[in-house]
Amino acid sequence: MPALIAFDLDGTLIDSRRDLADAANALIAELGGEPLSEDAIGSMVGEGAAVLVRRALRAARVLEPPDAVARFLALYDTRLLNHTRLYDGIIDAVHAARERALVIVFTNKPTRPSERILEGLGVRRLFADVIGGDNPYGRKPDPAALLALMNRDRVAPEHALMVGDSAIDHETSIRAGVRCCLVSFGFGYQHVSKDKLRADDGVAANASELRELLAKFGS
Repeated sequence: MPALIAFDLDGTLIDSRRDLADAANALIAELGGEPLSEDAIGSMVGEGAAVLVRRALRAARVLEPPDAVARFLALYDTRLLNHTRLYDGIIDAVHAARERALVIVFTNKPTRPSERILEGLGVRRLFADVIGGDNPYGRKPDPAALLALMNRDRVAPEHALMVGDSAIDHETSIRAGVRCCLVSFGFGYQHVSKDKLRADDGVAANASELRELLAKFGS
């Protein structure tokens, strides 16, 4: 049976906190606010640029102008790969996934910067598709884009897996009726409600543990 493994991007494949924080703080500075910490901004990531901008400006106590999201994306576009890196060992985990399934990226980051980051880090070729938050079906936790891809490739829910770091990724898996593996090293994991984890959900503390879990997927 065909199988599918969908990876989140920020906090799962890549550590992008500093570049996101730098872009958000550049916007805050332009609007006359005081910068926020990298950890504070990292905790706001996961639901798309608009939500990140709204949360960051609210935390900095500055008003959000109509063009705030567009300006943030422009500022971030010049910083995509300044400090962003792949998590140690994550490529081995992706290779383990590729031995078991069709592998894609499913992120709320817009498609264009997602593609640029993956290309810049030399790993775009490892993924059959990159589904960004600007896809026509909607952002996570709406599973419509994932379900459309599963339907296209005739992947049954029991043969699909969502790999992420956040409550958004976990909720997406629940709504799609697929299994989930969360990485506790990602910056979104701190907001995951542990009592909502299902019996067949996996949690990996590092990329090595993730690789082992993915190597068993479908067994």
